[in-house]
Amino acid sequence: MSIIEEFCIKILDKCPDIKQLKKIHCRLIINGNIISASHIVLKLMKCYSECRQITVTRQLFDEMPQKDVVFFNVMIRSYLNNHFYSKALHMYRNMFKFNINPDHFTVPQVLKACSASANLWVGLQTHVAVFKKGLLSNLYVGNGLITMYGKCNRLVDAHKVFDEMPNRDVVSWNSLVAVYAQNGMFDAALEVCRAMIRSSNLRPNAGMMASLSPAVTSSTSLDNVMFMKEMFMSYARGSLVSWNVMIAVYVNNSMPTDAVNLYLQMDIFGIDPDSITVASVLPAIGDLSALILGKKIHEYAQRNKLLPNLTVENALIDMYAKCGSLSDARNVFDAMKTRDVVSWTSMVSAYGMTGDGQNAITVFTNMLDKGLTPDSISFVPVLSACSHAGLLDQGKRFFKLMTDEYKIVPRLEHLACMVDLLGRSGRINEAYNFIQKMKLKPNDRIWGVLLSACKVHSNMDIGLVAADHLFQLVPEQAGYYVLLSNIYAKAGRWKDVTNIRSIMKVKGVKKEPGVSNVELNSQVHSFLAGDQSHPQSKEIYEKLDVLVGKMREMGYVPETDSALHDIEDEDKGYHLAVHSEKLAIVFVILNTEPFTPIRITKNLRVCEDCHIAAKMISKIVEREIVLRDTNRFHHFKNGVCSCGDYW
Repeated sequence: MSIIEEFCIKILDKCPDIKQLKKIHCRLIINGNIISASHIVLKLMKCYSECRQITVTRQLFDEMPQKDVVFFNVMIRSYLNNHFYSKALHMYRNMFKFNINPDHFTVPQVLKACSASANLWVGLQTHVAVFKKGLLSNLYVGNGLITMYGKCNRLVDAHKVFDEMPNRDVVSWNSLVAVYAQNGMFDAALEVCRAMIRSSNLRPNAGMMASLSPAVTSSTSLDNVMFMKEMFMSYARGSLVSWNVMIAVYVNNSMPTDAVNLYLQMDIFGIDPDSITVASVLPAIGDLSALILGKKIHEYAQRNKLLPNLTVENALIDMYAKCGSLSDARNVFDAMKTRDVVSWTSMVSAYGMTGDGQNAITVFTNMLDKGLTPDSISFVPVLSACSHAGLLDQGKRFFKLMTDEYKIVPRLEHLACMVDLLGRSGRINEAYNFIQKMKLKPNDRIWGVLLSACKVHSNMDIGLVAADHLFQLVPEQAGYYVLLSNIYAKAGRWKDVTNIRSIMKVKGVKKEPGVSNVELNSQVHSFLAGDQSHPQSKEIYEKLDVLVGKMREMGYVPETDSALHDIEDEDKGYHLAVHSEKLAIVFVILNTEPFTPIRITKNLRVCEDCHIAAKMISKIVEREIVLRDTNRFHHFKNGVCSCGDYW
């Protein structure tokens, strides 16, 4: 080998860029006939492949007069790495025309191509060839077969290959975990993890956490969440991927506090969040209305050049919207260099949640004017916005646009919005007729919005029909019993109120405890009704008594009719006075400067008494109070609420 050839090979080993690679290639051609130097051609093929010059790679392959299995392996891998899966499989078939037998390096690459293209037919043929050549004992081949069958939805075959493997490594177990996770079988995937821990000396790693990530978009049981936590804490805490997966598990299982706390621990362990981390934790920030922390994360993303990033920006819009900071959501939206349907839909939803139906309609219309095609999800927030703002005609127009022009078949979410829209407008009979004509079977949400409308508009006859359906569909849901009780109470039918309470006791139905969250100094404080566990409880109750006294001077009388408690009116009044949102509001008043906005998040719908109280307190202390319940945002300012007293 000449000095020039040795020099060129050393440079090729360092994987040069395309310009340098072409210069070396020319020099080798000028220096002599490189076709006879197969080792140089192989290096050139690999380099051109890594530079995504697959045409040149193939040209070098074709020019070689004598090709062995190594050349075919390199060419197959080149196609595979550049996502030309069908060409990789075609090259595999060509091997047999040249009477070249695949080896244990060929088969895993072929199986990867079958997996990526879901080509079960070639995968089955390869499995047969593997069996004939006695390659089943090869670890890489076995792992490739498991993955191939999983990608082709042949779960039984994948597990059979796994069971028949004489030796397994972490990749083998990980491959089987991925098979179940990618097919949405989260429980089965976790059971494979448990089996690995029980039956081998192997331990889960970050790769296994990553394999589980496709399944964490669905909620799972608390036991599985705890197992994921144990796996993360014991084996995989050193990888950023594991942190991202665990945060996603918490977020998707309605555990926002755990997700945020885990995010805050990353700095302690020296793990730097990336764009996936930020996009994953922002929904939890929104659920807790932790606006200050959300802004810090936004600043972190800017400081670390994680923006622009469409996924992060969309998550920021959603977070700010859930925190009731519409101006911040709009600022992110306006600053985006590119927007997709999700961006526009998030902005429509932001306006809709705050009751600003007109702006929601304007944004949605602008999206259509930009030429973007709305999907079925896009129509939900604009229909909901019309409902919250009482825009009956506009809501009907968008529903017709969705079904007639965009040919979108209405889902239950759209139908629920229409029932809510009609019900809020006082058209109870029309809403009931709409339900009866639906092609889909109504769910509890649809009957629930109808029952809510019946309560507001005092329609007991249809309210009883809705309640009957709800008690059959979700007999354990206490909120609907309370709604029916409120309808009876509004009509003065106290005997029926008592009967509802008795039915709940017999069935063991209990109201979910109301929890109100508020952020202070980047820490989320939670309050329950009558809660006295907080270190400042004494001060909170003293201040609350003062406020209630001022409210009474303004004409406040506790709204006891809707209090579903077996106690006297005077005691009902006390119980209402210590509801969780009142305690949270007072806590913020005590710990912030005058005129500072108050932001509260509640896990239940705000009751009528707390709604009245929040309006009065906003006037007394001259503060804006932003309260998000399960249904919408309430912006209380100077004694008035943005919802117009209907929620």
